Amino acid sequence: MESRAKIRSLDMRLIDDLFGMGDGYVLDFSNKTFSEFFNEELGINIDDPRYDTEGTSKAKRLRYFLRSSDSQAIIRVLLALWEYREAKRRRNRVEESIPDAEEEFYRLIERLGGARPDTKKRATEPRAATNIDPSVANALKTRLVAVSRLEPQARGYAYEGFLKELFDANGLAARASFRLVGEQIDGSFQLAAETYLLEAKWTSPPVGAAELRSFNAKVEEKAAWSRGLFVSDSGFTPDGIAAFGRGKRVVCMDGLDLYEILDKNLLFADVMSKKVRRAAESGNPFVRVRDLYT
Repeated sequence: MESRAKIRSLDMRLIDDLFGMGDGYVLDFSNKTFSEFFNEELGINIDDPRYDTEGTSKAKRLRYFLRSSDSQAIIRVLLALWEYREAKRRRNRVEESIPDAEEEFYRLIERLGGARPDTKKRATEPRAATNIDPSVANALKTRLVAVSRLEPQARGYAYEGFLKELFDANGLAARASFRLVGEQIDGSFQLAAETYLLEAKWTSPPVGAAELRSFNAKVEEKAAWSRGLFVSDSGFTPDGIAAFGRGKRVVCMDGLDLYEILDKNLLFADVMSKKVRRAAESGNPFVRVRDLYT
């Protein structure tokens, strides 16, 4: 008996995003090339009337195929479409626009019973080894508490040093030194093949909408694949987060988040991945670490 894959609504939204399935399209296929691709690459007649149950557009036929076929057929089709997508993206030198697209895609393949290519397995294995040594995490946690008790000017320079050590300890490949500018510390780092611009504020009061919008504008001025992390030791005002709005490329972290990352010795890359995904799903750029792991 053939196994049936369980494609969830969340999976289908990911597939829609990955393969550009808005308005009935699939990637850059015409009706003719779409049919040829399925026939020549997969031996599947995607024009079979049974796949027109929910409509005749390319996207609707593909969605019905994915919902009605066995898991192995689904995996074969998704892998073939992904290979086509990536070849086209590399050929046209188009930067990835979907956060963690490759990782999210292969997680879906694994959940459906497939496997990552060996090269992708090797690329993801080292993540577990990037946890901070417990003694280093404890030392940084103690330092964070001590920094918060310093006088304003001394606190700024100490916070600058603390963040630099925290990012270095997590192997985040800082691209530029953290630079004190007024009340903010600017820099950038590399995480999971993505470039993050950093802005950090160490003084009271909590950050509001104006500062978030200003930082988001800086991020949007850079390359399309850039993201932003705003660290505010004093947190963010609820009204500011609400007014900041949805659909931005910035996620937020406060002093308590930093403390809990160190206290629980969490993998920083995992925390960021969860924050980015929750922001994508909910539109909320600031979800506390404690709420991400409950």
